[in-house]
Amino acid sequence: MSESRDFCPRCGDPIPEREDPLPGMPRERDDVVCDSCYFEDFELVDAPDEVQVHVCAQCGAIHRGNRWVDVGARDYTDIAIEEVSNSLGVHLNAEDISWGVEPEQIDENNIRMHCHFSGIVRGTPVDESIVIPVSIARETCKRCGRIAGGYFASLVQVRADDRVPTTEEGEEAIEIAESYIAEREEKGDRDAFISSVKRTPNGPNIKISTNKMGSSVAKQIRERLGGTIDEHPTLVTEDGDGNEVYRVTFVTRLPRYTAGDIIDPEDDDDGPVLVRSNKGRLKGIRLTTGEHYESEFEDGERPDAEHLGSTEDAQETTVVTVEDEYAVQVLDPETFEAKTIPRPDYFDPDAPMVPVLKSQSGLHILPDEAVEDDTDE
Repeated sequence: MSESRDFCPRCGDPIPEREDPLPGMPRERDDVVCDSCYFEDFELVDAPDEVQVHVCAQCGAIHRGNRWVDVGARDYTDIAIEEVSNSLGVHLNAEDISWGVEPEQIDENNIRMHCHFSGIVRGTPVDESIVIPVSIARETCKRCGRIAGGYFASLVQVRADDRVPTTEEGEEAIEIAESYIAEREEKGDRDAFISSVKRTPNGPNIKISTNKMGSSVAKQIRERLGGTIDEHPTLVTEDGDGNEVYRVTFVTRLPRYTAGDIIDPEDDDDGPVLVRSNKGRLKGIRLTTGEHYESEFEDGERPDAEHLGSTEDAQETTVVTVEDEYAVQVLDPETFEAKTIPRPDYFDPDAPMVPVLKSQSGLHILPDEAVEDDTDE
Protein backbone atom coordinates (compact mmCIF):
# COMPACT_ATOMS: atom_id res chain seq x y z
CA MET A 1 0.00 0.00 0.00
CA SER A 2 1.48 3.34 -1.03
CA GLU A 3 1.64 6.26 1.36
CA SER A 4 -0.51 9.33 0.84
CA ARG A 5 0.63 12.90 1.37
CA ASP A 6 -1.52 13.04 4.54
CA PHE A 7 -0.05 12.81 8.01
CA CYS A 8 -1.68 11.59 11.24
CA PRO A 9 -2.70 14.64 13.29
CA ARG A 10 -1.85 12.75 16.50
CA CYS A 11 1.57 11.22 15.91
CA GLY A 12 2.64 12.85 12.63
CA ASP A 13 3.27 9.55 10.83
CA PRO A 14 2.21 9.33 7.20
CA ILE A 15 -1.20 7.73 6.60
CA PRO A 16 -1.46 4.86 4.08
CA GLU A 17 -3.39 5.80 1.00
CA ARG A 18 -7.02 4.58 1.12
CA GLU A 19 -9.82 4.45 -1.36
CA ASP A 20 -11.80 7.64 -1.56
CA PRO A 21 -15.45 7.40 -0.50
CA LEU A 22 -18.10 7.23 -3.18
CA PRO A 23 -19.34 10.56 -4.54
CA GLY A 24 -21.69 12.18 -2.03
CA MET A 25 -20.50 9.96 0.84
CA PRO A 26 -18.73 11.76 3.71
CA ARG A 27 -15.25 10.76 4.81
CA GLU A 28 -15.27 9.24 8.28
CA ARG A 29 -13.59 11.30 11.00
CA ASP A 30 -11.27 8.43 11.99
CA ASP A 31 -9.94 8.10 8.44
CA VAL A 32 -7.56 11.02 9.10
CA VAL A 33 -5.58 9.10 11.78
CA CYS A 34 -3.11 6.28 11.27
CA ASP A 35 -3.85 2.67 12.15
CA SER A 36 -1.72 2.77 15.29
CA CYS A 37 -3.60 5.76 16.74
CA TYR A 38 -6.92 4.42 15.48
CA PHE A 39 -6.58 1.11 17.35
CA GLU A 40 -5.51 2.84 20.56
CA ASP A 41 -9.13 3.95 21.13
CA PHE A 42 -10.85 1.23 19.12
CA GLU A 43 -13.45 -1.00 20.82
CA LEU A 44 -14.77 -3.89 18.77
CA VAL A 45 -17.74 -4.50 21.07
CA ASP A 46 -20.06 -2.14 22.95
CA ALA A 47 -21.38 -4.07 25.96
CA PRO A 48 -23.22 -3.20 29.19
CA ASP A 49 -21.49 -3.60 32.53
CA GLU A 50 -24.28 -5.90 33.71
CA VAL A 51 -27.51 -7.44 32.41
CA GLN A 52 -30.48 -8.04 34.67
CA VAL A 53 -33.24 -10.46 33.63
CA HIS A 54 -36.59 -9.91 35.35
CA VAL A 55 -38.39 -13.23 35.82
CA CYS A 56 -41.84 -13.99 37.23
CA ALA A 57 -41.32 -16.48 40.04
CA GLN A 58 -44.82 -17.90 39.49
CA CYS A 59 -45.24 -18.47 35.73
CA GLY A 60 -41.66 -18.07 34.48
CA ALA A 61 -42.40 -15.16 32.13
CA ILE A 62 -39.68 -12.57 31.56
CA HIS A 63 -40.03 -8.81 31.38
CA ARG A 64 -38.97 -7.26 28.09
CA GLY A 65 -39.40 -3.60 27.37
CA ASN A 66 -42.72 -2.67 28.94
CA ARG A 67 -44.39 -6.07 28.87
CA TRP A 68 -44.15 -9.61 30.18
CA VAL A 69 -43.42 -12.41 27.72
CA ASP A 70 -44.03 -16.12 28.22
CA VAL A 71 -40.92 -18.13 27.37
CA GLY A 72 -41.92 -21.54 28.68
CA ALA A 73 -38.61 -22.20 30.46
CA ARG A 74 -37.40 -22.79 33.99
CA ASP A 75 -33.70 -22.91 33.06
CA TYR A 76 -32.86 -19.31 32.24
CA THR A 77 -29.38 -19.87 30.83
CA ASP A 78 -30.65 -19.71 27.26
CA ILE A 79 -32.70 -16.63 28.13
CA ALA A 80 -29.64 -15.00 29.67
CA ILE A 81 -27.63 -15.72 26.51
CA GLU A 82 -30.38 -14.16 24.39
CA GLU A 83 -30.65 -11.08 26.60
CA VAL A 84 -26.88 -10.56 26.56
CA SER A 85 -26.77 -11.05 22.79
CA ASN A 86 -29.48 -8.44 22.32
CA SER A 87 -27.56 -5.96 24.48
CA LEU A 88 -24.29 -6.19 22.52
CA GLY A 89 -23.20 -3.91 19.70
CA VAL A 90 -20.36 -4.54 17.21
CA HIS A 91 -18.40 -1.69 15.60
CA LEU A 92 -19.78 -0.69 12.20
CA ASN A 93 -16.35 -0.82 10.57
CA ALA A 94 -15.80 -4.45 11.52
CA GLU A 95 -16.16 -7.11 8.83
CA ASP A 96 -16.29 -10.92 8.86
CA ILE A 97 -17.51 -10.94 12.44
CA SER A 98 -17.57 -14.20 14.39
CA TRP A 99 -18.54 -14.51 17.99
CA GLY A 100 -19.54 -16.89 20.76
CA VAL A 101 -20.96 -16.78 24.27
CA GLU A 102 -20.08 -19.27 27.02
CA PRO A 103 -22.20 -19.17 30.19
CA GLU A 104 -20.73 -19.85 33.61
CA GLN A 105 -23.39 -20.62 36.22
CA ILE A 106 -22.37 -19.06 39.53
CA ASP A 107 -25.54 -19.85 41.47
CA GLU A 108 -29.28 -20.03 40.89
CA ASN A 109 -29.58 -16.30 40.22
CA ASN A 110 -26.20 -15.33 38.77
CA ILE A 111 -24.47 -16.24 35.50
CA ARG A 112 -21.23 -14.98 34.00
CA MET A 113 -21.25 -14.65 30.22
CA HIS A 114 -17.84 -15.06 28.61
CA CYS A 115 -18.15 -13.37 25.21
CA HIS A 116 -15.55 -13.76 22.46
CA PHE A 117 -15.53 -11.65 19.27
CA SER A 118 -13.23 -11.45 16.24
CA GLY A 119 -13.32 -9.58 12.95
CA ILE A 120 -11.40 -7.58 10.38
CA VAL A 121 -10.98 -3.81 10.75
CA ARG A 122 -8.90 -1.78 8.28
CA GLY A 123 -7.61 -5.06 6.95
CA THR A 124 -6.30 -6.01 10.38
CA PRO A 125 -7.59 -9.02 12.37
CA VAL A 126 -8.92 -7.92 15.76
CA ASP A 127 -10.48 -9.84 18.63
CA GLU A 128 -11.91 -9.01 22.00
CA SER A 129 -13.11 -10.96 25.04
CA ILE A 130 -15.41 -9.58 27.71
CA VAL A 131 -17.24 -10.95 30.71
CA ILE A 132 -20.78 -9.74 31.40
CA PRO A 133 -22.44 -10.66 34.70
CA VAL A 134 -26.14 -11.58 34.44
CA SER A 135 -28.44 -11.53 37.46
CA ILE A 136 -31.89 -13.15 37.59
CA ALA A 137 -34.33 -10.88 39.43
CA ARG A 138 -37.40 -12.82 40.54
CA GLU A 139 -40.67 -10.95 40.99
CA THR A 140 -44.38 -11.32 40.23
CA CYS A 141 -45.82 -10.38 36.86
CA LYS A 142 -49.05 -8.43 36.56
CA ARG A 143 -51.00 -11.51 35.46
CA CYS A 144 -49.90 -13.69 38.38
CA GLY A 145 -50.47 -10.81 40.77
CA ARG A 146 -54.04 -10.51 39.54
CA ILE A 147 -54.65 -14.23 39.82
CA ALA A 148 -53.24 -14.29 43.36
CA GLY A 149 -55.45 -11.37 44.28
CA GLY A 150 -58.59 -13.03 42.91
CA TYR A 151 -59.05 -10.38 40.21
CA PHE A 152 -61.83 -10.89 37.67
CA ALA A 153 -63.72 -8.68 35.24
CA SER A 154 -66.61 -10.99 34.39
CA LEU A 155 -68.66 -13.64 36.12
CA VAL A 156 -70.27 -16.45 34.13
CA GLN A 157 -73.15 -18.05 36.02
CA VAL A 158 -74.54 -21.32 34.64
CA ARG A 159 -78.19 -21.69 35.58
CA ALA A 160 -81.25 -23.38 34.06
CA ASP A 161 -84.81 -22.36 33.22
CA ASP A 162 -87.16 -23.47 35.98
CA ARG A 163 -84.77 -26.21 37.13
CA VAL A 164 -81.26 -26.78 38.47
CA PRO A 165 -78.52 -27.70 35.98
CA THR A 166 -77.48 -31.33 36.19
CA THR A 167 -74.01 -32.21 37.45
CA GLU A 168 -73.09 -33.28 33.92
CA GLU A 169 -74.24 -29.94 32.48
CA GLY A 170 -72.30 -28.00 35.10
CA GLU A 171 -69.09 -29.96 34.51
CA GLU A 172 -69.44 -29.59 30.75
CA ALA A 173 -69.87 -25.82 31.11
CA ILE A 174 -66.72 -25.66 33.26
CA GLU A 175 -64.82 -27.73 30.69
CA ILE A 176 -65.96 -25.35 27.93
CA ALA A 177 -64.66 -22.36 29.90
CA GLU A 178 -61.34 -23.98 30.79
CA SER A 179 -60.74 -25.15 27.21
CA TYR A 180 -61.46 -21.71 25.78
CA ILE A 181 -59.15 -19.95 28.23
CA ALA A 182 -56.41 -22.55 27.68
CA GLU A 183 -56.68 -21.94 23.94
CA ARG A 184 -56.30 -18.19 24.47
CA GLU A 185 -53.26 -18.79 26.69
CA GLU A 186 -51.65 -21.02 24.03
CA LYS A 187 -52.03 -18.17 21.56
CA GLY A 188 -50.03 -15.91 23.88
CA ASP A 189 -52.88 -13.93 25.45
CA ARG A 190 -51.56 -13.08 28.92
CA ASP A 191 -54.88 -11.48 29.87
CA ALA A 192 -56.56 -14.90 29.69
CA PHE A 193 -57.14 -16.67 33.00
CA ILE A 194 -59.85 -18.06 35.25
CA SER A 195 -59.69 -16.66 38.77
CA SER A 196 -61.95 -19.24 40.34
CA VAL A 197 -64.60 -21.87 39.68
CA LYS A 198 -67.26 -22.34 42.35
CA ARG A 199 -69.76 -25.18 42.14
CA THR A 200 -72.92 -23.94 43.86
CA PRO A 201 -76.20 -25.83 44.42
CA ASN A 202 -77.73 -23.70 41.64
CA GLY A 203 -74.91 -24.21 39.12
CA PRO A 204 -71.28 -23.16 38.55
CA ASN A 205 -69.95 -19.62 38.99
CA ILE A 206 -66.87 -18.98 36.84
CA LYS A 207 -64.79 -15.82 37.36
CA ILE A 208 -62.92 -14.79 34.21
CA SER A 209 -60.24 -12.17 33.57
CA THR A 210 -61.95 -9.96 30.96
CA ASN A 211 -65.49 -9.09 29.92
CA LYS A 212 -64.75 -10.05 26.32
CA MET A 213 -63.64 -13.55 27.32
CA GLY A 214 -66.54 -13.91 29.72
CA SER A 215 -68.91 -13.10 26.85
CA SER A 216 -67.17 -15.63 24.59
CA VAL A 217 -67.35 -18.37 27.23
CA ALA A 218 -71.07 -17.70 27.80
CA LYS A 219 -71.74 -17.89 24.05
CA GLN A 220 -69.84 -21.17 23.72
CA ILE A 221 -71.84 -22.67 26.60
CA ARG A 222 -75.06 -21.55 24.95
CA GLU A 223 -73.93 -22.96 21.61
CA ARG A 224 -73.11 -26.35 23.15
CA LEU A 225 -75.90 -26.67 25.74
CA GLY A 226 -78.57 -24.29 24.42
CA GLY A 227 -80.42 -21.64 26.39
CA THR A 228 -80.20 -17.88 26.70
CA ILE A 229 -77.74 -15.29 28.02
CA ASP A 230 -78.57 -12.32 30.23
CA GLU A 231 -75.96 -9.60 30.84
CA HIS A 232 -75.84 -7.55 34.04
CA PRO A 233 -73.10 -4.86 34.05
CA THR A 234 -71.99 -3.23 37.30
CA LEU A 235 -69.87 -0.07 37.45
CA VAL A 236 -66.80 -0.78 39.59
CA THR A 237 -64.34 2.07 38.92
CA GLU A 238 -62.88 4.50 36.39
CA ASP A 239 -59.58 4.07 34.57
CA GLY A 240 -56.79 6.65 34.39
CA ASP A 241 -58.51 8.42 31.49
CA GLY A 242 -61.79 8.75 33.34
CA ASN A 243 -63.53 5.95 31.41
CA GLU A 244 -66.05 3.90 33.35
CA VAL A 245 -64.99 0.31 34.01
CA TYR A 246 -67.74 -2.29 34.32
CA ARG A 247 -67.78 -5.82 35.68
CA VAL A 248 -70.33 -7.91 33.78
CA THR A 249 -72.24 -10.94 35.04
CA PHE A 250 -73.27 -13.27 32.23
CA VAL A 251 -76.13 -15.55 33.28
CA THR A 252 -76.25 -18.50 30.90
CA ARG A 253 -79.65 -20.03 31.46
CA LEU A 254 -79.90 -23.54 30.08
CA PRO A 255 -83.15 -24.74 28.48
CA ARG A 256 -86.01 -25.90 30.64
CA TYR A 257 -86.10 -29.23 28.80
CA THR A 258 -83.10 -31.28 27.72
CA ALA A 259 -82.51 -34.30 25.52
CA GLY A 260 -84.05 -37.31 27.24
CA ASP A 261 -86.87 -35.37 28.91
CA ILE A 262 -90.44 -36.43 28.19
CA ILE A 263 -93.00 -33.64 28.03
CA ASP A 264 -96.65 -33.20 27.11
CA PRO A 265 -97.09 -29.98 25.08
CA GLU A 266 -100.10 -27.99 26.21
CA ASP A 267 -100.92 -26.58 22.77
CA ASP A 268 -102.06 -29.89 21.25
CA ASP A 269 -103.61 -33.25 22.09
CA ASP A 270 -101.19 -35.44 20.14
CA GLY A 271 -99.55 -36.97 23.17
CA PRO A 272 -96.16 -36.87 24.94
CA VAL A 273 -92.88 -35.96 23.23
CA LEU A 274 -89.41 -37.38 23.83
CA VAL A 275 -87.05 -34.40 23.58
CA ARG A 276 -84.12 -34.96 21.22
CA SER A 277 -82.70 -31.44 20.84
CA ASN A 278 -83.15 -28.04 22.44
CA LYS A 279 -81.03 -25.89 20.08
CA GLY A 280 -83.08 -22.96 18.82
CA ARG A 281 -86.43 -24.73 18.79
CA LEU A 282 -87.27 -27.82 20.78
CA LYS A 283 -87.34 -30.99 18.66
CA GLY A 284 -88.30 -34.56 19.45
CA ILE A 285 -90.54 -37.52 18.58
CA ARG A 286 -94.11 -38.32 19.54
CA LEU A 287 -94.38 -41.36 21.78
CA THR A 288 -97.85 -42.13 20.42
CA THR A 289 -96.88 -42.28 16.73
CA GLY A 290 -93.09 -41.85 16.38
CA GLU A 291 -93.63 -38.74 14.26
CA HIS A 292 -91.25 -35.76 14.40
CA TYR A 293 -92.14 -32.89 16.71
CA GLU A 294 -90.87 -29.33 16.55
CA SER A 295 -92.05 -26.40 18.66
CA GLU A 296 -93.50 -23.29 17.09
CA PHE A 297 -91.02 -20.56 16.17
CA GLU A 298 -92.27 -18.18 18.83
CA ASP A 299 -92.05 -20.89 21.51
CA GLY A 300 -88.42 -21.65 20.71
CA GLU A 301 -86.80 -24.08 23.11
CA ARG A 302 -89.28 -23.56 25.94
CA PRO A 303 -92.83 -24.36 24.80
CA ASP A 304 -95.55 -24.56 27.42
CA ALA A 305 -95.62 -28.20 28.42
CA GLU A 306 -95.96 -30.54 31.36
CA HIS A 307 -92.84 -32.45 32.34
CA LEU A 308 -93.71 -36.15 32.65
CA GLY A 309 -90.28 -37.64 33.32
CA SER A 310 -87.19 -38.73 31.43
CA THR A 311 -85.63 -41.79 29.85
CA GLU A 312 -84.03 -42.47 33.24
CA ASP A 313 -87.53 -43.36 34.47
CA ALA A 314 -88.00 -46.07 31.82
CA GLN A 315 -89.01 -49.58 32.91
CA GLU A 316 -88.84 -52.84 30.98
CA THR A 317 -92.14 -54.65 30.48
CA THR A 318 -93.54 -57.58 28.52
CA VAL A 319 -95.29 -57.31 25.16
CA VAL A 320 -98.55 -59.28 25.39
CA THR A 321 -99.81 -58.97 21.82
CA VAL A 322 -99.77 -56.68 18.81
CA GLU A 323 -103.38 -55.74 18.21
CA ASP A 324 -103.01 -53.83 14.92
CA GLU A 325 -100.86 -51.15 13.26
CA TYR A 326 -102.02 -48.56 15.78
CA ALA A 327 -102.15 -50.44 19.08
CA VAL A 328 -100.15 -52.93 21.14
CA GLN A 329 -100.91 -54.66 24.41
CA VAL A 330 -98.28 -54.68 27.18
CA LEU A 331 -98.15 -55.42 30.89
CA ASP A 332 -98.32 -52.50 33.27
CA PRO A 333 -94.88 -52.65 35.00
CA GLU A 334 -96.44 -51.80 38.38
CA THR A 335 -99.85 -53.59 38.41
CA PHE A 336 -98.98 -56.28 35.82
CA GLU A 337 -102.34 -55.70 34.13
CA ALA A 338 -102.53 -56.04 30.35
CA LYS A 339 -103.10 -52.61 28.80
CA THR A 340 -103.65 -51.51 25.25
CA ILE A 341 -101.50 -48.48 24.36
CA PRO A 342 -100.53 -46.56 21.17
CA ARG A 343 -98.08 -48.32 18.85
CA PRO A 344 -95.41 -45.87 17.56
CA ASP A 345 -93.70 -46.65 14.27
CA TYR A 346 -90.35 -47.32 16.01
CA PHE A 347 -91.89 -50.29 17.87
CA ASP A 348 -90.46 -53.69 16.90
CA PRO A 349 -93.39 -56.15 16.68
CA ASP A 350 -91.03 -59.10 17.27
CA ALA A 351 -89.64 -57.67 20.51
CA PRO A 352 -90.69 -59.66 23.62
CA MET A 353 -89.83 -56.76 25.95
CA VAL A 354 -90.01 -52.97 25.53
CA PRO A 355 -89.03 -49.96 27.63
CA VAL A 356 -92.01 -47.89 28.76
CA LEU A 357 -92.70 -44.74 30.76
CA LYS A 358 -95.64 -44.68 33.09
CA SER A 359 -96.91 -41.18 33.92
CA GLN A 360 -100.12 -39.31 34.55
CA SER A 361 -100.57 -39.22 30.78
CA GLY A 362 -100.61 -43.00 30.64
CA LEU A 363 -98.26 -45.74 29.50
CA HIS A 364 -96.02 -45.12 26.47
CA ILE A 365 -93.33 -47.10 24.68
CA LEU A 366 -89.89 -45.45 24.42
CA PRO A 367 -87.36 -45.98 21.61
CA ASP A 368 -84.78 -48.63 22.53
CA GLU A 369 -81.86 -46.43 21.45
CA ALA A 370 -83.00 -43.55 23.68
CA VAL A 371 -82.92 -45.75 26.74
CA GLU A 372 -79.62 -47.36 25.67
CA ASP A 373 -78.03 -43.91 25.13
CA ASP A 374 -79.13 -42.84 28.57
CA THR A 375 -77.70 -46.03 30.11
CA ASP A 376 -74.39 -45.50 28.30
CA GLU A 377 -74.09 -41.98 29.65
